[in-house]
Amino acid sequence: MRSPVIAQPPEEVSGSKRLAYRYRRHLGERFIETLLFLMAFASVAITIAIVAMLVKESFIFFEHVSLWDFLTDTQWTPLFDDAHYGILPLVSGTVVSSAVALLVAIPLGTITAIYLSEFAPFGVREAAKPFLELLGGVPTVVYGYFALLFVTPLLQKILPELPGFSLLSAGLVMGIMIIPYVSSMAEDAMRAVPMNLREGSYAMGATRFQTAIRVVMPAAFSGIAAAYILGISRAVGETMVVAVAAGMQPNLTWNPMEPAATITAYIVQVSLGDLPHGSIGYQTIFAAGLTLLLLTLTFNIIGHFLRKRYREVY
Repeated sequence: MRSPVIAQPPEEVSGSKRLAYRYRRHLGERFIETLLFLMAFASVAITIAIVAMLVKESFIFFEHVSLWDFLTDTQWTPLFDDAHYGILPLVSGTVVSSAVALLVAIPLGTITAIYLSEFAPFGVREAAKPFLELLGGVPTVVYGYFALLFVTPLLQKILPELPGFSLLSAGLVMGIMIIPYVSSMAEDAMRAVPMNLREGSYAMGATRFQTAIRVVMPAAFSGIAAAYILGISRAVGETMVVAVAAGMQPNLTWNPMEPAATITAYIVQVSLGDLPHGSIGYQTIFAAGLTLLLLTLTFNIIGHFLRKRYREVY
């Protein structure tokens, strides 16, 4: 005889379906969580790998060159017979060109952000933002030739003693290139300030300019500082503009009207393949890269403390 089929109660059937659905949803969420973690960890792992590679290769360099000579020697001629390995000429070129760029980018970028956030009509803001993004999307090599063929001759009409290659020309064009980064991030930070702060300022009798300077900017200073740090990092790490317009001559100078080389320009010069891998001249690019990394890290740490301090105050 066939055994009778015992039907399950409807409550048990619906309960098992709910448990199965929750189990599948739990597995899906765990999978997405794991995937997001791996993607986030990848950026950290890549950063660690870059630092480890620079440190490893730099140790090989410092086995032949003392750290004291690297930091204090005023000549950088690693490709000559009478080789000197002082990083100061490259550091001075990097600092001077970045300083000139920031003297252009920070004031103009901040003024542009204030105007777009607090004064510009909606139509003007919507038209200006794409132009700023377009300016930030121009290839840097184009900026380099713009500095060499347009800005330098223009400056030579004002300053006849200016040579054909100079940190001044490269720094000015770098500043123009960085303006979109500074203005866009600063404007986003200022527009994120709650409207009730502006309304309270207007109610106290403040003008729009006073509100922008004394209320909005302090409240958004954390984001504005982040924009400045991004601009600094962008200026320090720029390669093609200084490689084309600054001259690539390792020269220890703090005068922007003279030609000089930056750390990034030297790395490009050596990486062209003229030197054999493993030679001491080739290893210099890793020591220079580690110096550039530490320089950028210093600026980022300073920016972090500035953001933390003003975030606590405001």
